[in-house]
Amino acid sequence: MMGHFRRYLIAGLLVWVPVGITWFVIKFMIDLMDQTVLLLPESLRPENLLGYRIWGLGVVLTLVILLVTGMIVANLIGRKLVSIGERLLDRIPLVRSIYSGVKQVMETMLAGSGKSFRSVVLVEYPRKDMWTLAFLTGERGVKEMEDKTGRELNHIFVPTTPNPTSGFFLVVPSSDVIVLDMSIDDGLKMIMSAGVVIPKAQKEALLQQRAKRA
Repeated sequence: MMGHFRRYLIAGLLVWVPVGITWFVIKFMIDLMDQTVLLLPESLRPENLLGYRIWGLGVVLTLVILLVTGMIVANLIGRKLVSIGERLLDRIPLVRSIYSGVKQVMETMLAGSGKSFRSVVLVEYPRKDMWTLAFLTGERGVKEMEDKTGRELNHIFVPTTPNPTSGFFLVVPSSDVIVLDMSIDDGLKMIMSAGVVIPKAQKEALLQQRAKRA
């Protein structure tokens, strides 16, 4: 009896906990974007015009701001203005480091060429006989590094769990990098879940192996 109760309880938690967390995260993001409504003059804000607040209007306003900004900077005049602004920021020591670093990361992550994360790899880290998932970001290292070490090098990014946006950049010999037959999305899911979520293909293969052993 208690075994069935525990099984049903866990099954219910597995359904509602992810749904609840997803809802709270989405609500937090929408509420955060709703703060962009404060950019409008007070007389033009929806709560003053309509007498009530429209939940999610900030999302629309955020998208409009991003699209308009993108259209402006996509032309010659916009690029000139951005270039002038970046030169001004480049003269401020602390701001320069933060801005350039964030911009380079965003350009890499959002690159349409698909050259940000090339593949999911397995490397020995942080010590021998201890393995971790990582992402291949460059198939060849800087030539000077390869000349100094006398080895072909790869650039990899080792993300942290459960936040894959932070991590470590490593330069390792190509021979020490094992490329996995796993998509980038599956790799991110596995890292964010601390290994709880296993890619479907690998999970099916594991179940087949267990069935053969049984």
